[in-house]
Amino acid sequence: MTFILETQSIFHDFKGLEVLFDINLGIQEGERHAVIGPNGAGKTTLFNLITGKYRPTRGAVFLDGKEITSRPIPWRARNGLARSFQITNLFPRLTVFQSLRTAVLSRRGIRLNPIVNVGRMKDVNEEVESLLERIGLEDQRDVPAGMLAYGQQRALEIGLTLALRPRVMLLDEPTAGMSTDETREVVELIRRVTEGMTLVIIEHDMEVVFDLAERITVLHYGRILASGPKESIREDPRVKEAYLGEEDFACTFKSTD
Repeated sequence: MTFILETQSIFHDFKGLEVLFDINLGIQEGERHAVIGPNGAGKTTLFNLITGKYRPTRGAVFLDGKEITSRPIPWRARNGLARSFQITNLFPRLTVFQSLRTAVLSRRGIRLNPIVNVGRMKDVNEEVESLLERIGLEDQRDVPAGMLAYGQQRALEIGLTLALRPRVMLLDEPTAGMSTDETREVVELIRRVTEGMTLVIIEHDMEVVFDLAERITVLHYGRILASGPKESIREDPRVKEAYLGEEDFACTFKSTD
């Protein structure tokens, strides 16, 4: 089977401290996959290896069947891998419209200079307008990113990721620090804008995980403890014991179906 995204026998250490051991992960095209585990399990490190921030000590990363282990971050972004971060990563003084336009121009390989009048680039501006509508920030188009409410900043960051037109979207704790209402809105946004796309998500909120994911991989002390459909993960006794303790885990993993 050819996966759109795959890691094969990934090992990684930081100055001799092993953090990931023999990680074999395969993501099918169009799949919604969550990576969960306690703090320190290696989830964000795995994302950093997939997106090129780190290079694995051993093992390989594949995109659409082609090895990309040594490819730089910009190449991966241009070829279909897009990622958001646990901490919002925005330019606070740029307006929402300017932020999205910058991302669109970057994807198209257009650099701003005195000769280029982006205000007259009809197709660029139309694409930005479409993105504004998709993420529900039309009314905030002229607001600096730093002045947005936290949930709106997350929506903008998702919009910046969408501007890359990714084949695989990786979201690192997109609802971290949100209120219940903000979480509900962002989950609905993610579900809507990623329809038909491949989604890989790191998330601590199990209600969010079960709302969005079809399959789940559980990391524990840098190893894959279990991976499979969410129903099987919910009932897996190893996961119950390792993740939270059986009683608490059962309460947290309530079905949202």
